[in-house]
Amino acid sequence: MVLSLNELLLISLGFFIIAILYSSIGFGGGSSYLAILTLFFTSFFIIRSSGLICNLVVVTGSTFLYWKNGHFNLRKFLPFIITSIPLAFVGAMFKLREQVFFSILGVALILSAIFLAWQTLKNPKTSEEIREYHPVLAYIIGGAIGLLSGMVGIGGGIFLAPVLNQLNWDRSISIAALASFFILVNSVSGLTGLAVNQTLELPVPEILFLMLAVFLGGQIGIRLSIKRLTSKGIKLITALMVFIVGVRVILVNGIEIF
Repeated sequence: MVLSLNELLLISLGFFIIAILYSSIGFGGGSSYLAILTLFFTSFFIIRSSGLICNLVVVTGSTFLYWKNGHFNLRKFLPFIITSIPLAFVGAMFKLREQVFFSILGVALILSAIFLAWQTLKNPKTSEEIREYHPVLAYIIGGAIGLLSGMVGIGGGIFLAPVLNQLNWDRSISIAALASFFILVNSVSGLTGLAVNQTLELPVPEILFLMLAVFLGGQIGIRLSIKRLTSKGIKLITALMVFIVGVRVILVNGIEIF
């Protein structure tokens, strides 16, 4: 399917705006890219591949800027990554058609978003209380979310960030940095899984315009996050984005795109 110029400009503008919003909290925007792509493409292989590629473009730039500004702690991030990479690869090789799965996923995201927003708004403290957990928990969370992200075709930060924010695992900006890096490695792993499974398909030249749009939007969003947003702002925007994705999953549950 070849897009007209007007369609290409419209979808590029949508991707640009999504990249600004999601990159401001360390996300790539993959879930919303999928929603837009389903309006213009019929091949799920193209939809999932394009979403992961655009994810990768956004979070690569975000991860670099988080690292440059001192918010990137590889030693603390590594346990999540070690288990998520192989399981995201495995998850990408699944062919899902179970509507029950997406119903549960949507409800879980909505409840997670509501709880995170409630937790943030009820706490008047400006400082963030960080709690210590057993190191094994990071491996378990990383593996579980890696598998889930590979199955649904997104980077996984949309699942990881609200969980860690609710656990008070670290400062909000550090969690956003981890979410960005988590999405980066899982997007690479997911794309590799699609390639091995011979389901990696990209629309050319449309994907080049979409990559440019999300790169520009992502650069704007990540700079807003680092220089402008407070920890409370990051958490509330995270809750809003997770809630939107959860509602979208519920609304499109009757449409078999997987």
